[in-house]
Amino acid sequence: MDSLLSGASKGASVSQRRPHHIIDATRCLYPCMTDCNGNNKAYILSLNKIAMHQLLSLSVFWLLPLALTLEEDSPLDCFPRRSVLYHRDNAHMFREEGVFNYSTMLLREDLDLLVLGAREAVYALDLNNISKKLASAKWEVTQQQKVACKNKGKDPEMECKNYIRILHKTEDNRMYVCGTNAFDPECDYMSYTDGNLTLEKKREDGKGKCPFDPFQRYASIMFENKLYSATSMNFLGSEPVLMRSSPVSIRTEFKSSWLHEPNFVSMVQMPESKMSAEGDDDKVYLFFSETAVECDCYNKLVVSRVARVCKGDLGGQRTLQKKWTSFLKARMDCPVLESQMPYIIQDTYRWCDPQQRWKDCLFFAIFTPQSDTSNLSAVCVYRVSDISKVFAEGKYKTPVPVETSFVKWVMYSGDVPVPRPGACIDNAARKAGITQTLDLPDRTLQFIKDKPLMDQAIQPIGEKPLLVRRGATFTRIIVNQVQAADGEKYHVMFIGTAEGTMLKAVNYDGEMFIIEEVQLFQPPEPIKTLKFSNATGQLYAGSDYGAAQIPLATCGRSLSCMDCVLARDPYCGWDKVVGKCIVLSNSQRELIQSVKEGNASLCPAADPVKPVDQSIWPGGNLKLHCPSPSNLAKTIWERNGSLLAPSTRLQLLRDGLLILNASHSEAGRYHCLSVERSKADKYTTTVAVYQVSIGPAGSGDRNVIFPQAQMDGPSVAGLQAVVGLLVVSLLALLAWNFYKGHLPLPWNCGKKNREQSQEIHEQVELNSSRTYQDALRPALAEDKPLVSRTDTGSSNNNHTRGAVAVNAAEEENGAPTVTLPSLQYIDDESEI
Repeated sequence: MDSLLSGASKGASVSQRRPHHIIDATRCLYPCMTDCNGNNKAYILSLNKIAMHQLLSLSVFWLLPLALTLEEDSPLDCFPRRSVLYHRDNAHMFREEGVFNYSTMLLREDLDLLVLGAREAVYALDLNNISKKLASAKWEVTQQQKVACKNKGKDPEMECKNYIRILHKTEDNRMYVCGTNAFDPECDYMSYTDGNLTLEKKREDGKGKCPFDPFQRYASIMFENKLYSATSMNFLGSEPVLMRSSPVSIRTEFKSSWLHEPNFVSMVQMPESKMSAEGDDDKVYLFFSETAVECDCYNKLVVSRVARVCKGDLGGQRTLQKKWTSFLKARMDCPVLESQMPYIIQDTYRWCDPQQRWKDCLFFAIFTPQSDTSNLSAVCVYRVSDISKVFAEGKYKTPVPVETSFVKWVMYSGDVPVPRPGACIDNAARKAGITQTLDLPDRTLQFIKDKPLMDQAIQPIGEKPLLVRRGATFTRIIVNQVQAADGEKYHVMFIGTAEGTMLKAVNYDGEMFIIEEVQLFQPPEPIKTLKFSNATGQLYAGSDYGAAQIPLATCGRSLSCMDCVLARDPYCGWDKVVGKCIVLSNSQRELIQSVKEGNASLCPAADPVKPVDQSIWPGGNLKLHCPSPSNLAKTIWERNGSLLAPSTRLQLLRDGLLILNASHSEAGRYHCLSVERSKADKYTTTVAVYQVSIGPAGSGDRNVIFPQAQMDGPSVAGLQAVVGLLVVSLLALLAWNFYKGHLPLPWNCGKKNREQSQEIHEQVELNSSRTYQDALRPALAEDKPLVSRTDTGSSNNNHTRGAVAVNAAEEENGAPTVTLPSLQYIDDESEI
């Protein structure tokens, strides 16, 4: 599988090195209007139809071994070793009744606070235990604002609220906060003093800083007291921008070649000026997805992008006034084997080693499919140096008009102006007398205005995903580095999902391994934000329902040495002295751990499991419980030392063994064994032991499936009283009906039945004669619709009206009602 993944990614990388006149497969994923050279596609499509019939039969032969290979050992089926259901002890929780959307977080480790933004409220929570609310501030919309929002066609109860979307710390230790404010975004300053959270009510216009729509993706950072934001400038969301608000407002052009229906994901600052030999500037990177302008397709194709701008950008003098002169963007690939359509970026996390330079920093990004044909989510990791190199040395794409009156994007092969378009001001530019972007020549500025897209796509490390998971939709990611007992450092990924769970995963030398999956929210709500505090070593997750705080390590969930080692958690190891699975950093002793191999043979011999006595009567049913310690383990049962096979009397369940219709042959000692395979070996451990005996009828215990019914007690006495009362009521009702004549007395039944039988016989003959004559006689115009058009019942009820009339006449005479079918005239074929 690794080789297949590698092959797919290598093919993508090769396509970036070939000349632009060769067809690029990524542009032709959908049926396109033209091929990548601008030629008519009709001829190509006709050839494809002919070739498809010939290739269809051949494809079966080469797809079959591939399918068998994937079935045998597919990392795409990687699922957690341990699944932890929701429990209030899993995490510290915070939520307030009537308040929703806890999706904006700011860590104030200097104040030991987690500042949490929600709908129309901001909370200051204890960073060590977020279930403790220290302060709060309300920021609600006025009734006038709500009415104005409703008049614009928005939902007054959902959209016409103030959703807190931006929380950043300023250099004077205050906080800058922005909200959607009923589709009229505003910003304010907030302070925390003497245990109070206070909005200063210095309201600022939030357009371009905060989204209008509370459900629209956005991104922002505060860098050197300057707000960088990526959102929409207008109410309709049709003017997307990447903007720096102060001191001089700089933004992107309103051109589809710059931003084309983007979906912003995240933003991060990189200190590239630090110890730079070239005198380079710091950068701000923006991750987003957008509709690809370079693909000429019938349907829209969405691709993932990374863009960057320079911190010192002031715009151009004549061209690109108050616009970015350093805006460049490139496509990001995360090749997943199962799909040829590009996966869409959803979140990123920058990880930097404090002892290394910025070029060694990594971007961890999560991707999900853009179509419903795949249910995979992936994690890809990129080097900052690779991204920087594409912008600094890569080729540009240029728009070229073709005969069919649309624009095609191809690799630019002409001369590149000097200074290089999109580059920051460095020592070489200063040497040429260009000290700021206002000094850049118009030729350079016009080039970047028309060609902001790079030709080369950015590939992940290893040209394949770091992790692929089927079934779960990834939403957010945090990465932490930990040193294991073997001395090596590992990146542990904490991934939030749309199902409200948190995955804990590691990639061990190319092997994808998910340690556990924990359900954080009940009911399940998508995780919308994730933060990590170095001060507390805790993770903080936010959703619409509430916020949760969880530790990095949960070693206590492993109760045995084998379970602790096979968990392969780099945070945890088995302490032989205390006999517990504990956090490595909390112990000075050498702990048993094997994260790469999962070598459980290092564990000492486990204590024997004490047998539990169970008894059952002949013919009874009994369940023997045996919860599997791992999703990767297989449970087997032995009776008296022999392996048990499923039968009509013995049903093997996921969490135990069910004995049905027990006989004396089912007596004996039962062992439940867990068999789990790791890279080192296959390990078997005893989970439970039961001594089952067959006792006399009536004996048994709490595990018996069908216990005897209770024959006495207060509940039975109460039931008897209710039954007696019902019998008395029924007799009284019968006596009243006999008295009123509604029911005939038994001794009158014979005579009356003979009289009624004669009347019924005569009435049947009369009705049959009338019905036959009516069917032969042409109906009058006003009598045509014998079946009412307003009757919405089924065709079986078409005779209802006639039957009601006959029944009513017979009831007046005291005769039993008889409903007979009759022929009816239908004028409309749709009534048949």
